[in-house]
Amino acid sequence: MVALSGSSVLVVGANGAFGAEFCNQLLEAGATVFGTARSPETSARLRADLAQRLLLDLENQESINTLANYLTSIPESLDGIVLASGLVAFGPISDTPPEVRRKLFEVNALGQINLVSQLISKLKASSDSGKAPFVVSISGVIAENPMAGLAAYSASKTALLGYANAASKELKKLGIRWLDARPGHTESGLATRAVFGQAPNFGVGLEVSHVVSRIIRGITDDEKDLPSTSF
Repeated sequence: MVALSGSSVLVVGANGAFGAEFCNQLLEAGATVFGTARSPETSARLRADLAQRLLLDLENQESINTLANYLTSIPESLDGIVLASGLVAFGPISDTPPEVRRKLFEVNALGQINLVSQLISKLKASSDSGKAPFVVSISGVIAENPMAGLAAYSASKTALLGYANAASKELKKLGIRWLDARPGHTESGLATRAVFGQAPNFGVGLEVSHVVSRIIRGITDDEKDLPSTSF
C-alpha cells in the first residue's frame, strides 16, 4: 500500500477537468500538490490552496526546462507526477494539417516525456529516501485501439504508451513506478475543445471522478498498469 498522505505530487494540467479532479482527490488524501497551467490566464482556474501554482507550456522546451530546473532546485521532495494534460483533434489524415499533428505530438507525448526525463533525479531522490515515487500517464483506450478519423490523436497517444512501457522497465531499477492508464471515452469536455475537426458521437462516457478515483486506487495499490478493462 502506497501512502499519499505527506507526499508531494506534481499535477500537469491542473486547470483541466482531469487535472482539477486529481488535485481534489490528492488533497483529500493528504498529499501536497503542485499544479501547472499553460498561461497566467488559465492559471486563474487553479485551486488557491495548492502548495504551488506553476506555469508550463508543453509546446515550449524553454518552459519545460524552466519548470524542471526549478523543481530540481527546491528542497521539497517530488514523490509523484500526474500527466493530466492533453489535446485532441478529429478528421481524415488527408485533411489534418501538419501543424495540428505537431501540436498533438508535442502536448500529448513529447512535452510530457521531456518533462519527466528531466525530473528522474528528483524522483530517484524520493526513492532513495524510502518513498515509492510514481509517474502517471493517461494514454487512454485510443492507444489500445487507434480509430479512423483520429489517426493523429491515436498516434500521439500510442507514442506516449510505448514510451511509458519501455521507460517503466528502466525506472523500476531506480525504484520509480510509471503507471499508464487507458480509460475509455470520458466526459471531460475535451472533445468539445478539439484543436481541429469535429467530434463524432461517442455516446455517454465515463465520469471524470470515477476515472480519477480508479487511477488514485491504482497508485495506492501499487498497480503497474491500468488497461481499458480496469475502468
